[in-house]
Amino acid sequence: MTRTIVAQPLTREGFLAFGDVVSAGVGVGNAANQGTAVRFDRCATLTSTRPAATPNLAVFRSVQRTLPVPVTLLEQHPCSTQTFLPLVCSRFLVVVAPTTGDGGPDVANATAFVGVAGQGVTYGVGVWHHPIVALDTDADLAMLAWEDGSADDCREHPLEAPFLVTVTTTVTTTVTTTSSAPDVG
Repeated sequence: MTRTIVAQPLTREGFLAFGDVVSAGVGVGNAANQGTAVRFDRCATLTSTRPAATPNLAVFRSVQRTLPVPVTLLEQHPCSTQTFLPLVCSRFLVVVAPTTGDGGPDVANATAFVGVAGQGVTYGVGVWHHPIVALDTDADLAMLAWEDGSADDCREHPLEAPFLVTVTTTVTTTVTTTSSAPDVG
């Protein structure tokens, strides 16, 4: 029988072991644009361990998938963080796994999260994850990673025992912000 993981809402606390959740309203914001905006700096740790690699800002068009989603491989970026920021998106699925002592993915302890418009993720260097999955509708997501065209840009690990990820109907997370534009009057 195939194992099924139920995705949980994406939260900073729940995702912390794998990277950062990126959204407005996290941390202290500063007035920007003559008081018409709030700027939240350092929303995620961005890292590259290869001096010759350059930032690649790309756009992924992710085709909506039907639940449950089969997970047949995981990938990692062993030398760079990787950030996804929704441009056009309803909900998206994030599947991650810890790393085993031999450097492979710990599939038995894989976990899944549901992100929504207004949230992004930054996978830490070397974090095993499934390619981003659009739920509900197709999605466009900006992606940032440091790349040099070598095999270390992305390593894929096919799974011997694929598993499924599903979402309960109650996971309809909305992003709330706790900060408003400071008064610069």
